[in-house]
Order: sequence, then C-alpha cells, then structure tokens
Amino acid sequence: MTRQGELTRLGRGLYAPATFAPGEHHTLAEVAKRVPKGVVCLLTALRFHGIGTQHPREVWLAVDRRAGVPRLDVAAVRVVRVSGAALTAGIDEHDVEGVTVRVTSPARTVVDCFRFRNRIGVDVAVEALRDYRRLRRGTVDELWRQADQLRMTRVMRPYWDAIAG
Repeated sequence: MTRQGELTRLGRGLYAPATFAPGEHHTLAEVAKRVPKGVVCLLTALRFHGIGTQHPREVWLAVDRRAGVPRLDVAAVRVVRVSGAALTAGIDEHDVEGVTVRVTSPARTVVDCFRFRNRIGVDVAVEALRDYRRLRRGTVDELWRQADQLRMTRVMRPYWDAIAG
C-alpha cells in the first residue's frame, strides 16, 4: 500500500493514510503508540494543558522505574523514572488522532514540576503554579490532594503563600 501511495510510513510499524495531516499533538500520539504504559509529564504536559510559556524540544515521559528505556525514532524523549502512586495518581487519558494518550492532569503536572524542580528549574515550577491559579486549570483542593499524595505539600506551601498573599 505504501508503494501504491495509499499509506505513508511515519516510523517503524506506524502508518497513516496518504492524505493524513498531522495535528498539533501528533508527536504525542506516536510516542503513546510506542510506549503505551508511558505517561506524558512535566514540560510536555504543561504545554498540552496550556500552562506556562515552556516549549519543550523533547517529549517528557514518565515510565516505571523497572521498565526498559524506550528507544524512539519518532521524537526526542526525556525519560523520568517513577513508581508507586507517582505512576498512577492524577493521570488523564486523552484521545489524540485516535490514539489514547496518558497525560498527567494539570494539578499533577504542577506538583511534578516541584518534584523535579532540580531538572527543570524552580522558575518553571513557580510559573506553572502561578498560571494554574490564574487560569483556573483546576481546583485548589485537587492541587493539594495531588501534593499530599506525592509528599510535596511542605515544598509547595511557601510558594503558594507568596503567590496567594
């Protein structure tokens, strides 16, 4: 079918109709097909939810601590290893181009920014917290529930008080 021009090969094992026009989140769909148990997180999830001003060059993906490192030819991927509640709490499933993509919820994404503040920067985490509150991407209760589950309330409280006060 590819020789006849009916399909276009996107990558190893991934094909699309020849008339297919990729959308804004096409890369996320490709990564989700390759790593079905992975969760889009951090800067990529911030971009997905419209929080902050970050434009990541790679797809940030959370995988189980014991999982193998995914090797992808479709996009640059930055892997974050997590386990337990961090792998299951606050995960939303979105349909992107017919593919189920697992993305952290807005509240969970903000909490993750504080968890991994040494990797992405405190300024990014504070900006995410400020935008979460300003744009009303979720409730305050949901944010603190996620922070409590991931044991980040003590870290986030001073920043929240500075923004709210």
